Amino acid sequence: MQAINITAYTEDDSQIEAVKAFMKALKIKFEIANVKPYELSEEQQHILNEQVATDKKLYTDAESIYTDLKKKYEL
Repeated sequence: MQAINITAYTEDDSQIEAVKAFMKALKIKFEIANVKPYELSEEQQHILNEQVATDKKLYTDAESIYTDLKKKYEL
């Protein structure tokens, strides 16, 4: 038996189930692994968690900032 690596970019669970059914129909043994593109350190995860928990009223969305800068510098 030869192992190969295939990455499938699915949009929803139904596509995952379709891929599983296809592989089973071909009688191909397979395993599904959720691969994270990166790992955060504990410190990075802590900072991210703090930012997510921050009051949303303190945020200014990027579009508003962009509009304000265009007006300020007459762009």
